[in-house]
Amino acid sequence: MTTVTTAPSTTKTPRIDTGWRELIEKVRDLGQYPTRAEAEQVTRIVLSALGGHVVGDERVDLARALPEEAARVIAAQIPATRPLTAQEFVDSVAARIEGATAATARWDVSSVLSALTQLVDDDLVDRVLRQLPPGYPLLFGRAELTPAA
Repeated sequence: MTTVTTAPSTTKTPRIDTGWRELIEKVRDLGQYPTRAEAEQVTRIVLSALGGHVVGDERVDLARALPEEAARVIAAQIPATRPLTAQEFVDSVAARIEGATAATARWDVSSVLSALTQLVDDDLVDRVLRQLPPGYPLLFGRAELTPAA
């Protein structure tokens, strides 16, 4: 009788980032995108734009709070040389999406950033928003309140 032994498999099964899938589904639902692929493309574009504008501890903490793939997209960005206003940020996203207008880009940005707020705690969102110029809270699905004079 011959005994056959097999070597352990050297092929790696790709690890499924369920948090990433959940984020994409949240974006797809909030943005009413017809396909998962469209929601994923928009998510990658918006996160890469955001990644250049969040720096320091907030960037590190944001990356830690997000699914692995989202963290990679944010962390891979070179910090911006100057902060963009909320409108400039939306315009920069519009320039990256074929056929986008300012209105559709604002929808895309808000869909992704609102989904993001569902994954991270409010304190971290507040810290991120304090780094960004006025106008960003609305993109994150929050009211922008100004202190009374």
